[in-house]
Amino acid sequence: MSEARFADGLRYRIEIPSVEGPAVLRAVLEEAERRGVPVRRVSQGSGVMMLTDDEIRELAELGAASGIEVSLFLGPRGAWDAGGQSLVTAAVAGVARGAAGVEACLAEVRRGVRLGIRSFLVADLGALAELGRLKRAGELPASLVLKTSVLLPCANPQTAQTLEALGATTINVATDLSPRELGELRAATRCPLDVYVEAPDDQGGFVRYYDVPEMIRRAAPLYVKLGLRNAPNIYPSGLHLEELAVKLARERVRRAELVLRLLAELAPDLVEGRGGDRPADLGIPEP
Repeated sequence: MSEARFADGLRYRIEIPSVEGPAVLRAVLEEAERRGVPVRRVSQGSGVMMLTDDEIRELAELGAASGIEVSLFLGPRGAWDAGGQSLVTAAVAGVARGAAGVEACLAEVRRGVRLGIRSFLVADLGALAELGRLKRAGELPASLVLKTSVLLPCANPQTAQTLEALGATTINVATDLSPRELGELRAATRCPLDVYVEAPDDQGGFVRYYDVPEMIRRAAPLYVKLGLRNAPNIYPSGLHLEELAVKLARERVRRAELVLRLLAELAPDLVEGRGGDRPADLGIPEP
């Protein structure tokens, strides 16, 4: 049983991934309000480079106004690059190729920070190490959230310790870990764990709602993430996919409602409210 908690005393928070722009975030906020789902974090997968300055500012403002952390993905990434390895394996999906790739990730963070974002998804180990160094040196905000990506999966305690030492502040875990294995990670790191309880097809497609109570008991604090099985990959997103991205986001919130209903039925002692974190605790700038 994990006794660790978020800063506000909560054991878990709801995260909605694949929130690709302001229109999608507005849909999430509307759906969450309608269904009574306490969304605490949204994450984006297309990358900082796929958003205009105005879109990034609006995401930051919407997040700050609603008390929701907005996390943007860093690029470039190997799966979209000109190299041939991505054609035969998904192993390079999030890598930054060459020194220029790492520098591009750092530039993405500097741009996002300038426009109000305080949380970033990192899929490359070298980029994480460099961002951690810059943060420790005071060149990036001390409140900056460095969220490792599921493309850089953590599956054992030693990896969790390594990621935290490099600068990770929240860790995406492999999508197929048992509650016991999640408990092993919890014993090894202070970082919150980001856990897909429904994974996209390209991450296994697992639907694990019934495991959520034991996950919380063993691995709190954790983010309960709702991907979608049997759904199209929309990265990189844009206006041509906005209507679909909105529908998928609304369904992710609906899925979160289903998880919370089941949690209340199976483990009412674990049901929690919205909490009252300060903006700095959420990875968003102070107003």
